[in-house]
Amino acid sequence: MPKTLHIPVLISEVIEKTKPQLGNKVIDATLGLGGHAEAFLKKIGTRGQLTGLDADERNLELAKKRFSKYKNIKFIQDNFRNIGKHCKANSADIIIFDLGISSPHLDEANRGFSFQKDGPLDMRLDTQQPLNAAGILNGFSENKIAEILWKFGEIRSSRKIAAKIIATRKNKKFTNTQDLVEIIQAKSLLAQIFQALRIAVNDELETLKEGLSSALKILKPGGRIAVISFHSLEDRIVKNFFRQESKDCICEKSEPICSCKHKPIIKIINKKPIRPSPEELHLNPRSRSALLRIAEKI
Repeated sequence: MPKTLHIPVLISEVIEKTKPQLGNKVIDATLGLGGHAEAFLKKIGTRGQLTGLDADERNLELAKKRFSKYKNIKFIQDNFRNIGKHCKANSADIIIFDLGISSPHLDEANRGFSFQKDGPLDMRLDTQQPLNAAGILNGFSENKIAEILWKFGEIRSSRKIAAKIIATRKNKKFTNTQDLVEIIQAKSLLAQIFQALRIAVNDELETLKEGLSSALKILKPGGRIAVISFHSLEDRIVKNFFRQESKDCICEKSEPICSCKHKPIIKIINKKPIRPSPEELHLNPRSRSALLRIAEKI
């Protein structure tokens, strides 16, 4: 078990708003170490069923040990963008996405997610995939690196940083997190740079779009979907997706007559995202950026 226990965020709010009942079928699309899953298992009882997906093999193994006494949980190692391959349409009462990375990812240097710890520049959630952060820094063009830093980190000096990365790698390849930290003069940008690389490595934003779309097909009418995001890029995708799928028409405003024939699939439960309480922030400072949005399938 990791030295740092991952504390699930907004757990009371998730349970309150998704309203799990005895016998429900729940899909935890981001199982992690199972904090949210445990809360759901207590609510759905032995007649309920929980399916947990995780791209990280190590997380999945730890979760299996945690839930070794449970007979009503199914484990799947896969990215949640592929959730439709594993779950049938209209089969789930509740689906939860807890986006981002867990505390052990940040605290373990060998995963390369944190600029505060020296370790290999990896950042892969699925360690079987070929591309890692070092591959981006050592192999991508200057324009592509700048695009990643701007698009996924919203860094205004992205071109300047990309140019410095290219100049540095001519003499020395990037292998460890400190190789990157050492060349960044504005230390305040490190969190944004590491976020941008992590998102690019794991294709997180496109994965989220695909996962949300598949999840609505899997959700039963009357079922609820809960999404916890940790930065504005993720939250924007969730907000816009929920907004579009709750509309009667998605035609451009310039069109005088509706031609899309779009029908609302969901109703939004909370128009504004739910944030952690002061009590939770005190107990778990890492929850400070968490945003929870919930919708119900019509």
